[in-house]
Amino acid sequence: MNDPWSIDLFHITLRLLLSMLLGGLIGFEREQSSRAAGLRTHMLVCLGSTLIMLLSIYGFSDFTRLDHVQRDPARLAAQVISGIGFLGAGTILYTGKSITGLTTAASLWVVAAIGLAIGAGFYYASGLACLFALISLFGLHVVEKRYMAHKRTHSLRLEAADIPSLLGRVSHLLASRGCDIKKWSVEEIPGEQPDRMIQITLELRLTKKTSPAQTIEELLGIDGIRAVSMD
Repeated sequence: MNDPWSIDLFHITLRLLLSMLLGGLIGFEREQSSRAAGLRTHMLVCLGSTLIMLLSIYGFSDFTRLDHVQRDPARLAAQVISGIGFLGAGTILYTGKSITGLTTAASLWVVAAIGLAIGAGFYYASGLACLFALISLFGLHVVEKRYMAHKRTHSLRLEAADIPSLLGRVSHLLASRGCDIKKWSVEEIPGEQPDRMIQITLELRLTKKTSPAQTIEELLGIDGIRAVSMD
């Protein structure tokens, strides 16, 4: 490979296979986490990025023999970086209380960058980036789950009769369980019912020692509360 504008079949095959392998490693972790973009998606993104990089560098080698022809091997690669954002956006969901899918969108972007690096022949950089990505996705996920899970916000919904001091009792119970109420709202439930029913929606943070099941059971024990759900 003395000519920088040409590549043999062996190295083409090597780069495409390596892109499948590294993209698959990151995709496997996302598949294990039951994310929208899993093993096959990450493999295809990495494979496609590698192919585009190969095309950008070596696909127009015949034109280098022509006079007054300037080549820019980064032109197609730049379009991959911007274009992958549309695919990543499809994995991001806004549920009304939180945003999910950002990590998967970022992993797709990283996989595309790894594919471009492989296509350009940066084997060490692409392999190291894959290793760091796996450490970030798997290793730091364990740390986050163990030490930072109590900081996540949960949504609690209560259906209850509109009786005096109900909100005070709910607030007192949650505070005694170590729950930090960030926001709440109350609205009337329409319909023909003997009692006036309301829905209370709370956003709260649970401590690591707080049991959601036990908290729901204690809330159901409060007079007037008919139904409780948490997510």
